[in-house]
Amino acid sequence: MKNPINPVNLISHISRRSFLSRLRHLSLVTIGSMLIPQFSFAKKRDADEAIQKITGGAPIKDGRVNLVIPPLVENGNLVVLKVGVESPMTASDYVKAIYVVAEGNPFPNIFTAYLTPRSGTANITTRVRLADSQTVWAIAQMSDGSFWRGSAETLVTLSACTEVV
Repeated sequence: MKNPINPVNLISHISRRSFLSRLRHLSLVTIGSMLIPQFSFAKKRDADEAIQKITGGAPIKDGRVNLVIPPLVENGNLVVLKVGVESPMTASDYVKAIYVVAEGNPFPNIFTAYLTPRSGTANITTRVRLADSQTVWAIAQMSDGSFWRGSAETLVTLSACTEVV
């Protein structure tokens, strides 16, 4: 029967250069695994691309859209969000859709609500998950094809959406 390998003797046979090289690889793996959730968050660029997809490159005007979220959120798992759009909601002038985009979530397009003149008003209240402190955008598509936007910033102390899928 052979003698079991003594860890002390094994370490003494590894050259300093080999040891430092292995340590460097280990540290890179460790740092990489710690940063993976950071890579899963959307960036401002991703939110801009989502908005570009929504509008198809059409110009977006500021105004008519009022987005309300708390400026300070303790828990990002349940954030109350209210969107209102100034519109008469008649057959010739109404809000067709409301898109909500969060630049810090893994998937920037949080939700879309489709409306008709029979909706009565263009007001929506819901709860969403926010991954981090960020700017949230609400974009309204009108029946005449124009787009209007409003935004709000929020500070999230306990992030949501950080599970690695």
